[in-house]
Amino acid sequence: MMSTTIKICIVDDDEIYRFTIIKILESLQLPTKTTTFSDGEQALDFISDHLDQDYELPDVIFLDIDMPVMDGFQFMDEYEKIRSRVGKNITIFMVSSSLDPVDIERAKNIGAITDYLVKPLVSVQLRTILEELIQ
Repeated sequence: MMSTTIKICIVDDDEIYRFTIIKILESLQLPTKTTTFSDGEQALDFISDHLDQDYELPDVIFLDIDMPVMDGFQFMDEYEKIRSRVGKNITIFMVSSSLDPVDIERAKNIGAITDYLVKPLVSVQLRTILEELIQ
């Protein structure tokens, strides 16, 4: 059973997109706390720094594919290396505006990724995801 607040992590270099997702999440009026990072490396550093602090780690990550510094796939490669040391199960959604079957297939072949979501994410989608996490 997870804590009453769902900790959401948005990893995306698009500031407007991050802002939009936060606004949608707020409109759902579900108990959420959102952290944002503009590239995979920042997110990975945060997770690495809090490996033994479950309460700091996100319950769900919305991970963009196409980012500078460290993209979504590079993040997953690095995350796999520390995953066994992460104190909780983190649900990861890969998010992209790309409908490229290669990207979709590649994401689906990564065990730690729950699903591949195509931008723009809409409130119905986010509500469904969060309600499943709450249960």
